Amino acid sequence: MSQRYLVVIEKAPRNYSAYSPDLPGCVATGRTRKGAEVRMKKAIEIHLRGMKEDGLPLPRPASVAEFVKVS
Repeated sequence: MSQRYLVVIEKAPRNYSAYSPDLPGCVATGRTRKGAEVRMKKAIEIHLRGMKEDGLPLPRPASVAEFVKVS
């Protein structure tokens, strides 16, 4: 069964960083936005696999994102 986790990608001075609010400690970086996204997908897969191997419950995706327009 596949899950969809929210991933936040932020621009840093020299690269991009990514994290998922639903998976504390699961982070990735990349030289490009796409690179950070690809690495984060792999990081999530590894993170969840490790949790399964340790017998830990997998967190259900719960975070959502919304853009808010301000003047």
